[in-house]
This record gives sequence, structure tokens and C-alpha cells, in this order.
Amino acid sequence: MGEFVAVEVEAGVGTIRLDRPPVNALNNQVQAELAEAAREVTERADIRSVILYGGEKTFAGGADIKEMAARSYPEMVTFGTALSTSLSLLAGIPKPTVAAITGYALGGGLELALTADRRVAGDNVKVGQPEIQLGVIPGAGGTQRLARLIGPSKAKDLVYTGRFVKAEEALALGIVDEVVAPDEVYAAAHKWAAQFVNGPAVALRAAKAAIDGGLDLDLANGLKLETQLFAGLWATEDQAAGMQSFIENGPGKATFEGK
Repeated sequence: MGEFVAVEVEAGVGTIRLDRPPVNALNNQVQAELAEAAREVTERADIRSVILYGGEKTFAGGADIKEMAARSYPEMVTFGTALSTSLSLLAGIPKPTVAAITGYALGGGLELALTADRRVAGDNVKVGQPEIQLGVIPGAGGTQRLARLIGPSKAKDLVYTGRFVKAEEALALGIVDEVVAPDEVYAAAHKWAAQFVNGPAVALRAAKAAIDGGLDLDLANGLKLETQLFAGLWATEDQAAGMQSFIENGPGKATFEGK
């Protein structure tokens, strides 16, 4: 697809693969290719779930600091906006997504991982938001998605100190959801993603929209959003098939078409 970002599809699972050695630094071209990959996996009906993956050695080591240091303020406004937009497109993929984290996920790399619904990490992984050590702050979701995920106090500790967090602590904090052996990271992420390939795609999209959209609303309006999305599923074939299967065969035996 692109020079540094590719979309690979196998049996309904799409993998957005970063490949910009040595550490998958996020420069202008990478952020643009990530945006295009997000659009592709969103639009393709043959992709039912998505893995974000940086390869066996490292997920993403952050932004390209050499490139960034030379930019002017107007240039950083443009780049920062584009990067944030690209990561928001990834976060908005209306399908289950999981980040398969190897090596490091630092700065923009952690912000990339935070766009996924779930994060699987190797037990040798280190994550963090070290931007403060450069005299700046996270600029592509690190102060927002991280605080929503683990709470403001814990997020402030990581952002204020810029310290690296090992896999065990990342799991305890809730930054990652599963820790496995380094060579099992992709397989574990794939196992999670594959369970949705034959699922009710429209209901999964509604579930993601309800949860993510509700986080930006107060409870009363979140409940209204949930009700609207819930009722809307009665316009789908999967709702009819799922309920009829339950009546005739009991739970967990429905066959869904994703319509």
C-alpha cells in the first residue's frame, strides 16, 4: 500500500503493519499512510477486525525527533494536527481493533497503541510518554486517551515524569490488557481479533460507537445514545437471525452475515 505502512488481510482479520526501520518513527509520510490505512480497513467489507502491528522488534518508538526539531511553530501546528487526525481515524475504525506491542511503544508510539480497543504486549515491552524530557508534552492523544483509560492521576504521573513503564506495571495500570511472551504477541492479538470475524458486524460497530461516544457525554445523554443504537439494530438481518437462533437452538449458536 505505502512505503512504510501496509494493510495485510487474512481470513477476515486486517493487519495495519508499520515497517520503517529501525524503530517505526512517525514522520509526515508515516502519519499520512496510517490515515490511508485507517480509511481502507474501515471501508473494506472483507475486513471484520483489525490488528495494529510494528513487527517483531518494536511497535513504534515515537515521532521522528530529528525531523521534528527543525520545524517552526507553524509547521508543527500543521504536522501536529495531521498526526492527531490520523490517529483519530484509527481510533474511529468501526470494528474491533487490537494493538500487538513488541519492544517499545513510546511517545507517539504509545499514542498509536492507545487508539486500539485492546492492547497485547510482550513481557519485555516498555511503554511511556517521554515528551516532557524534550521540553514538550504529548500531542497526539497522550494527555487525553491515556487519562480516559487509566484516570487523570496515573496519567499525570507518566506524562509529568516521562518515565518508561515495563510490561507488568503497564498491565497493572491498565495501559495494556494482556502480557505474553515476546514471540507470542501477534498470535495472541490475532486470536482476540479472529473471534469477531463471523460476528454481527453492525452490532459490534454499534457497541463501539456507544462506548466511545458515551465517554464524551454525561450519563443521561450517554444512555440516550445507547438506546438509539440499541433500537437501530432491529433494522439488521443479524438481529433477526440471532434472536431466531436463540429461540430455536439456545444461546451462542447463531450464524451472522454482518448485515
